[in-house]
Amino acid sequence: MSMQDFDVENFSIVIFASGNGSNAENIIQYAEKHQCFAVKAVFSNKKNPPVLQKARNMNIDAFSFERKEFYDSNQIKDQLEEMAPDLIVLAGFMWIFPKFIIDQFPKRVINIHPALLPHYGGKGMYGDHVHKAVLSNQEKQSGITIHYVNENYDEGQIIAQYKTNIHNQENIDSLKKKIQKLEHQYYPQVIHQLINQKNA
Repeated sequence: MSMQDFDVENFSIVIFASGNGSNAENIIQYAEKHQCFAVKAVFSNKKNPPVLQKARNMNIDAFSFERKEFYDSNQIKDQLEEMAPDLIVLAGFMWIFPKFIIDQFPKRVINIHPALLPHYGGKGMYGDHVHKAVLSNQEKQSGITIHYVNENYDEGQIIAQYKTNIHNQENIDSLKKKIQKLEHQYYPQVIHQLINQKNA
């Protein structure tokens, strides 16, 4: 495909997030800078989290939904089918993804976890809970895992992992900063690579 034929709108993602949205914001900025894919929308399971306002400020459609709309109806699935994204990207999204949506988008739903799976994953293992467990076990390394999503927390096929060393004086805040730096550096790159592979 030549550059003249390239249309960024033909390569798209949607993002699901629950909170502040630093990863979502970073992905949107990466997409705009590199003109490599379009972010069609940001979805959140919270009514008005910072991530939705950040998306609107960057001219991205932003939607919130309730539990019954997500799990007990086809409303979100139908919205996603209409958007037809290349990837559904979870970025700090705290609910388990419904199997009937995953089945509709096989190998197209991905997530990032702030540890080196299969360790320190599963229900309740998110954010500072992960970093606290890693430090309590006196691990020498931690990192991030980007993986496909299945119906269980943090058990989908691993796509990529990136590591950082843990020093003797490490604390939760310092480790969190290291992990977030890895997330911001590598998550958009992996999304870009997966879209390129899908559309090669």
